[in-house]
Amino acid sequence: MLEVNNLAVDFFLQGHPVPALIDVSFAVQPGETVALVGESGSGKSVTSQAIMGILPSNAKICGGEIWFNNPESGQLLDIAALDPDSAQIRQIRGGAISIIFQEPMTSLSPVHTIGDQISEALFLHRDASQQEGLKLTETMLQHVGFPHPSRAMKMYPFELSGGLRQRAMIAMAMICHPSLMIADEPTTALDVTIQARILKLIRELQAELGMAMLLITHDLGVVANMADRVVVMYHGRVMEAGPLRELFTNPQHDYLKALMHAVPRFDLEPGERLVPVREIHSETGALLKKTPREEGVDAHEPLLKVNDLSKTYRLHGGGWLKSESHDLLAVDSVSFEVERGECFGLVGESGCGKTTLSKIIMRAITPDRGEIIYHDGSRAIDVRTLEGDDLLAFRRKMQFIFQDPYSALNPRMTVFDILREPLVVHDLGDMDYQREMATELMRLVGLDPRFLSRYPHSFSGGQRQRIGIARALALQPDLIICDEPVSALDVSIQAQVLNLLKDLQQELGLTVVFISHNLAVIHYIANRIAVMCAGRMVELAPRDKLFENPVHPYTRALLSAVPHPELSQPLSFEAITEGAASDPARWSFPFTIDGSAATEFMALGDGHFVRVAAGSSPADVAA
Repeated sequence: MLEVNNLAVDFFLQGHPVPALIDVSFAVQPGETVALVGESGSGKSVTSQAIMGILPSNAKICGGEIWFNNPESGQLLDIAALDPDSAQIRQIRGGAISIIFQEPMTSLSPVHTIGDQISEALFLHRDASQQEGLKLTETMLQHVGFPHPSRAMKMYPFELSGGLRQRAMIAMAMICHPSLMIADEPTTALDVTIQARILKLIRELQAELGMAMLLITHDLGVVANMADRVVVMYHGRVMEAGPLRELFTNPQHDYLKALMHAVPRFDLEPGERLVPVREIHSETGALLKKTPREEGVDAHEPLLKVNDLSKTYRLHGGGWLKSESHDLLAVDSVSFEVERGECFGLVGESGCGKTTLSKIIMRAITPDRGEIIYHDGSRAIDVRTLEGDDLLAFRRKMQFIFQDPYSALNPRMTVFDILREPLVVHDLGDMDYQREMATELMRLVGLDPRFLSRYPHSFSGGQRQRIGIARALALQPDLIICDEPVSALDVSIQAQVLNLLKDLQQELGLTVVFISHNLAVIHYIANRIAVMCAGRMVELAPRDKLFENPVHPYTRALLSAVPHPELSQPLSFEAITEGAASDPARWSFPFTIDGSAATEFMALGDGHFVRVAAGSSPADVAA
């Protein structure tokens, strides 16, 4: 169906060619899934843009061919030789070949509804009436797992979570039933259960439509469960290619072996570290050092206590009258403690309330009820009562690392200004001190201090995330909340950042609350783990206890949906039910939760707790 021969693409920067692809060759057969694997910057996305005819204006195909056998017209076309603006390639693009982009927020129009954007592709390429097209669009939204497809048709992208926006992108790509779908990191931003459902859906559509897929990903677990053949890229070249089983059981190239060692796995030995392709060399200077504990500090006193936190949002339906308004309980009676020096993991699906909870703790959102007690070593601080100067002083003790490093950094500020800003806000030191601190922070996260004069756009995703970590450490806080800090990074960069966070925790005596939907990442970095679903904490346990003996059906579903980078542990697509694990009303007794029934946290011993219906016994849980 698709044959790429000796493809070469150059980017012209200030008139000088910079090679992005060099002699790239591979083929995709009808109905086959070919995985394109490699780090950020290896040329995977440029390859997909060349196939779609959507290369940037400063890029040019300098050699090679892209042969596409169009099943709709029966023509064999060289896409590389076509004018990207011609009617011929516009008919192919979106109709015969479609693409799912990695970042859904920048790929969706903020001023059009989800229904309009998905149906647009259908009306451009298929002969369908308005009523029929909207009905097909609603059916496709249901296919990709939207809980309320008819309501979603009238919603705008900013009203959806990251996971739902990605599902809207997938629906848009599939609405015309293309012959070849290019999936550029289609499940990177999705939690494991939704990812498993999307992968299952793609497989079903492939079987039904005979659709071929070019899967671009850095997740070797997804590759092991989806691909027929694998093409490994590095610096614009194909390093190794072949059938899935051969490459996974007997990798030949050192680069592929290095990628496999960088993946977080559940079978890591205690103390074993991930091995990134390139290590970060972190240096701690004189200004950044482990904070000395004050005398009289009670080591047994938790650093943070959260008790009975709840937050409700008022959601409005479509239409001018907002007649479909209803309440959404985003955080429901959540309680937990974070010990000094530990890494506390918070895991759950998109929309379960993890980020809302973290923003409540940071005082960015006001809860409806509950208390947040922070013990700084000498006194207990009621965070909810802080105002003015007291609140400003408290901000130094707790900092936040955001999920998307690009949108979290001001594009108009240099790295020096970004790292200096917290010091300016809190009036710490003069310019010489601030410059010395910014230099130390750069070395701490393994970046060259000479880059301080650069802007965020000149850094890679992993480097931008390290700048975000450096900014969070500028005030030398005791507690850092990490909100999905590695979800958008490829495996080798992810390994770098995770190792860096572990090292910083030890060197600086940090306490970390780590939020993620990736259970393998949580297993690697966290000491204790809390599982959230539908706004409630359903299970809490030390890491080893949780993974050896998951009790709650939702925790078990999360674990069963994790794609392992091992051919011996395939994902059971048949066992993945359509959202049953995420619906408290469909859990069996004693875990059933409805709006009115009382629940309690049952202690199972050794710090292991599970939420059950009030009055349940340990025998009920065991059964």
